[in-house]
Amino acid sequence: MGFQTEFNSVCKFKSEQELFELLEYGRGKMMKSGFRVFPTGQRVIAYTPTNQAIAIVKILASIAEINFQGEEVTQVEMELVRKLTEEEARIQTSLAHEMFFGERT
Repeated sequence: MGFQTEFNSVCKFKSEQELFELLEYGRGKMMKSGFRVFPTGQRVIAYTPTNQAIAIVKILASIAEINFQGEEVTQVEMELVRKLTEEEARIQTSLAHEMFFGERT
């Protein structure tokens, strides 16, 4: 059992529904498998499930626990700071592919 640290600049959504709720209501949460440490109180870049930069979010809480099915999960609560402009999104997406997600094919 151990914690995996997330990159300070990456908050990648796996669910379109979780991303939609954040963008629609200005606050949201996402579930991640495994114990992870997110930078609570910091602003990070949020990415879509297809690795596209979309917004700046502030991490409000990061709660790691073992759920009723015995799985290690982390719930991350956040608020929307602002959506990225088209140019900002393009640049952040290119940088993230090089640094975090691997080269584009």
